[in-house]
Amino acid sequence: MDESDIELLKKQLSIARNEIKNLRQQICNLQHVHHKDVQKIRTMLQSFECESCKINSRPSVPNQKDNSYHVPTNDVISFNPIGVIKTLFPEKRAVPRQANVAAKLISRIEMDPTVFNNPEHSLEGLETFSHIWIIYHFHRNQVHLKAKVAPPRLGGERVGVFSTRSPHRPCPIGLSLVQLDRIEHAKIYFYGTDMVDNTPVLDIKPYIPQYDVPEKIVMQEFYCPREAPDGEENDELALAASTSTSGNSVSNVTVPNWVINGRNLNVAFNENAEQQMKELAVDKKSIADILKADPRSVYLRTKYGSQIYTFQLGENTVTCKFDDQNSIVSVLQVRKVVNLSDITTLSEDE
Repeated sequence: MDESDIELLKKQLSIARNEIKNLRQQICNLQHVHHKDVQKIRTMLQSFECESCKINSRPSVPNQKDNSYHVPTNDVISFNPIGVIKTLFPEKRAVPRQANVAAKLISRIEMDPTVFNNPEHSLEGLETFSHIWIIYHFHRNQVHLKAKVAPPRLGGERVGVFSTRSPHRPCPIGLSLVQLDRIEHAKIYFYGTDMVDNTPVLDIKPYIPQYDVPEKIVMQEFYCPREAPDGEENDELALAASTSTSGNSVSNVTVPNWVINGRNLNVAFNENAEQQMKELAVDKKSIADILKADPRSVYLRTKYGSQIYTFQLGENTVTCKFDDQNSIVSVLQVRKVVNLSDITTLSEDE
């Protein structure tokens, strides 16, 4: 064993130690979350009422002249998913916060064959659109309802949950605009992913710029005497509505500065990671897109600062190191996920 091998082993040992430290920190975080969950369950049990008790204690319905607020009797709404989304993110860790952050990651929707006898029939005509809206359920979210949340870009400052796109909402429903790639039978392939694997899909709608782009536009050259039926809009008219920059177009779209002025980190790959990505045929740009947007939570970023960070992308685990002072994240290692069950089986065979 020469000196280069020894240095490589030392480097790998250092990475392993840092990962163990990071795992310990994550365990502490999980313990904190677990404690909060236990407290919440205790509170719910203490305030629990059976259905008959709720009916007896429910206030009388106000008359029509009374404008006071009244809670509807049917306060639970249930939906059956029409399918699931298959992505490269088995866990919530490092999932992009917006679909266009990692625009080259391809995912797919698998339609539930029990919803329609021929689910592929429900997708006929969808291939003529370039983008689609996906409405889905945040099924992996823990119940932590808060009126105010801390968006990552605000660095800990809290704002109302409905002024953010936080996944932690009273009704855990997600909405993403993605680019349609292709449709094969009852499967929809698309680019742009901000969902965890096996996310339940509630609905799919085509993206129509003529209606979905909030612009006040006076169109003289592209005047249309009647409103086109859904799905039959003229492409030139829709394009004009979404891209017009003439004097006849008056934008009424505003967003707060903290949404616009988000920072991007510089992403660097060491030689070891570069070689591993080539061997594993991993898309370098997708990893860079995920990391430059800083996938860490505000809690991790503020409490632990520069740190080793790992996440799973498909069948691979990415290990990187954040340097918050210089706004750099370095990718140290990209390796195939080790399946513990396979190791157990192998040892038994031996």
